[in-house]
Amino acid sequence: MMKIGLLVTGALLAGGLMAQEKVRVDSHVAVKMRDGVTLYADVYRPAREGKFPVIVVRTPYGVQREGVHAALFKFAQNGYAVVNQDVRGRFESEGKWTPFMDEGKDGHDTIEWAAKQAWSNGRVASQGGSYLGNNQWLAGAEAPPHLQAMFPGVASTSIYHNWAYFGGAYRLSFNFGWGVVRMPHRIMQPQNWHTDKTSPESMKYDVILRHVPLGTGDLESSHSVVGHYRDWLKHETYDAYWKGAGVEDRFDKIKVPVHTMGGWWDIFLAGTINGYVGMKGKGAKMLIGPWGHGPSRKFGEQDFGDGAMRDMFAYELRWFDRWLKDVKNGVDTEPPVEIYYMGANKWRKEKDWPVPGTVYKPLYLAADKGLTFEKPGAAGQLAYVADPENPVPTLGGNNCCGSPTVAGPVDQRPIEGRADVLSYTSAVLDAPVTVAGPVKMSLFASTDGPDTDWMVKLVDVSPGGYAMNVAEGILRARFRNGLTRAELLKPGSTYEFTVDMVGTAVEFQKGHRIRVDIMSSNFPQFSVNPNTGEALATAGRGRKATNTVFHGGAKASAIILPVVAALP
Repeated sequence: MMKIGLLVTGALLAGGLMAQEKVRVDSHVAVKMRDGVTLYADVYRPAREGKFPVIVVRTPYGVQREGVHAALFKFAQNGYAVVNQDVRGRFESEGKWTPFMDEGKDGHDTIEWAAKQAWSNGRVASQGGSYLGNNQWLAGAEAPPHLQAMFPGVASTSIYHNWAYFGGAYRLSFNFGWGVVRMPHRIMQPQNWHTDKTSPESMKYDVILRHVPLGTGDLESSHSVVGHYRDWLKHETYDAYWKGAGVEDRFDKIKVPVHTMGGWWDIFLAGTINGYVGMKGKGAKMLIGPWGHGPSRKFGEQDFGDGAMRDMFAYELRWFDRWLKDVKNGVDTEPPVEIYYMGANKWRKEKDWPVPGTVYKPLYLAADKGLTFEKPGAAGQLAYVADPENPVPTLGGNNCCGSPTVAGPVDQRPIEGRADVLSYTSAVLDAPVTVAGPVKMSLFASTDGPDTDWMVKLVDVSPGGYAMNVAEGILRARFRNGLTRAELLKPGSTYEFTVDMVGTAVEFQKGHRIRVDIMSSNFPQFSVNPNTGEALATAGRGRKATNTVFHGGAKASAIILPVVAALP
């Protein structure tokens, strides 16, 4: 049964409504999908009579979760109706939940339902972050006629390319903590039983994530088969299974302006950037701060201060006012990109991404473990042993939301002293180097087996030695020629591997040094490569691999930095 309530708000922020406007909340509102399944939503709207533009939010985390009400209530204060819906098979909604796979058509049907309600003026936008943002992308690709705008925050645009996998490597800590521990059932499950002091040692994350084969890790944790987790492991390449769970090959289907938002250390940073780039020319905008999976002044070991923060409600309200209410507020005439430059700790608005005028400069690995903008003439090489039984531990970086793994900007020195990590460092900079844009590593390397991983980090080293990671990327070597097929390596042969490090914005200050760290594991953020070429789901403990990195001469490995104009 639908429940109805009236609440009294405080003063309004915008939108021209009277102060102390009453907001009506209708809960457990039935929304019928095309296949007959009923999904349920809470609807927030101004209590007065009228027709209002609508914001649709679709969540697998429960419409009643703490902290949601305030933001949605504020939208209703500002003259919007908000439909906050449990997705299929979650909480109150009917049906079976298979992550990602029904969200496109269900999102389309919900948007069109919202447009036809008596309290709707027929103009609809979508809102939400993370999984809720991916929902928006999938619904947008279905081109619902009444959709006017989207605001996906910290969201993936392809579940294969920048959620479950990256560079062909499996995001173990996230996929396991989110996919097996929290999300198999209708309601959210707690994670603390994997870390609680009373838990059996065998059930703690630092033990259970080492279980092999990965394909039976769900049994070790929950004593039941988790179908979607096993499907993710089985489909290691970008195949037909994944195509319906992303939009990167169908951005053209989305006809409305999109505003993406993300953080330089967010797990879905690639989705934030790819979404903007894919929607350029349609009124797209992008905001990236020094954050993880949502705005915060402090992340990892760094406190960037109040200046790092942005009022996301204000950003979203301006966006929706422009596209749902036709308010001439400058949203569509301002520079479309706003990014935070670490190092300088400043925001700057840019005309595009990549930033116009970017110069891509190779920074070469040198024989003395140096980095230089001058290409070394002398050839050389360094080797290390990658042992699956003793992987390089995750220390900061782009992660979130799964098992408790250190994320964000963190001093890299504890791992840089390992024998299986190669660190290349520039001379002390005599002038700032300002970088903003996509970062890639051109790595000439070999391994003595059929497969291995190449993990690369870009690091800003301060005069005191503190080594802050600012970008990272990984490539599972058998996917060097593309993510649609695996091709094992010929042991001992040298290949040029291109490692996508997504992107960053940082000013390496005068007196600092630039560093590149190269390794073959980053556990448990990514599953350990057994170095055997075996299938991910069934591989055992694996073998030690001797991996060799080349520099100079005809095999001049280099990180390609997008250098831009200096900050004022």
